[in-house]
Amino acid sequence: MDIKALAEKYESYIIERRRYYHSCPELSGEEKETRAQLRRDLEAMGVTDIRELENCCGLTATIHGGHPGKTVALRSDIDALPVKEQTGLPFASKNEGKMHACGHDNHMAMLLGAAQILNEVKDELYGDVRLIIQPAEEVATGAKAMLAEGALDGVEAIYGAHIWGVLESGLIDVTPGNRMACCHQFKITVTGVSAHGSAPHLGIDAIAVSAAIVNNLQQCVSRMNDPLNPLVLTVGTVHGGDRWNCVPREVEMEGTVRTFKADTSVEEAMRRVIADTASAFGAAGTLAYKYLTLPVINEDEQLNRIAHDAVVKLYGEEGIGHMPAIMGSEDFSWFGEKCRYIFGFIGSRDEEKGYVYTNHQEKYDVDERVLKRGSAVMAQFAADFLAESVR
Repeated sequence: MDIKALAEKYESYIIERRRYYHSCPELSGEEKETRAQLRRDLEAMGVTDIRELENCCGLTATIHGGHPGKTVALRSDIDALPVKEQTGLPFASKNEGKMHACGHDNHMAMLLGAAQILNEVKDELYGDVRLIIQPAEEVATGAKAMLAEGALDGVEAIYGAHIWGVLESGLIDVTPGNRMACCHQFKITVTGVSAHGSAPHLGIDAIAVSAAIVNNLQQCVSRMNDPLNPLVLTVGTVHGGDRWNCVPREVEMEGTVRTFKADTSVEEAMRRVIADTASAFGAAGTLAYKYLTLPVINEDEQLNRIAHDAVVKLYGEEGIGHMPAIMGSEDFSWFGEKCRYIFGFIGSRDEEKGYVYTNHQEKYDVDERVLKRGSAVMAQFAADFLAESVR
């Protein structure tokens, strides 16, 4: 099978689908029409084994190979962001205040392109390919919701990739090791004693205590964490006080932790620092902590090799990109609780052509010439994994 040639054949289709989905974004948990259209697109190419999930806007579809074998999955997320688009594109968002600023429109188009390729050569496949169409990635709930409904039951391995505005156009990164950090969310509540601002000694200033906690929490990064382990701890919001001339009783702060450690050590350290700092001033400090995603780590040697070789087979060693690990997160990581995985990045940056904005910006756009490459690598990975699995 000549997957590169098939990707060329379907390039105009892939670009057309990207532009369609870019024009009609839906936010996390609202992707009903997006799912419906994706189903219609799959049915139009002859894919019939399709299942809509009941408790989320997810969809699975299976392309059955002509020979018995295992099942490999390919994943695309489908939700958009609450961003007012400012690209000026003729196919810009028609839904005010909503935009595919993260690039999920491209993911859908690449998955559809891979589906076209694989469906055309399905008689040559040694096993099945399951398409995972996932909602609510941006709020980190979609992957878990799909797992709860058995979307990956029977799947041996899954491939996912993200288009990326920092990586140079045409390059595909499937680097082994740490790729994306986990995302933890926390809320700190500091409780003191209110008083008039002219007599602070009669109260316990929750703002002053909160300031000390914010400063002390950085000890979790600089003195309580192995310096060889990347760790970011950010307090993003601080809310407290009712009047300008009063010592406030309560302050609430929210923030995020990013790390590649999949344990509870950061949470435990934060709890000690918060409680002990507050206690030193006579206040109380509590922590609510959520584990939104796991880290994305390409640690499966076989999958790393197959993905790398798929890129080289299609586009040579010069098609391989190497991007440093990033502290952003992906709920794709939860799929690793069910099966083996590999995660890549598709470069979309081209300064000469003006593709200089990064993901989540209101002017983010991509070099559409890379989309056929994303589809081709997806399809090649799936075909090669299935072929190798029956040897």
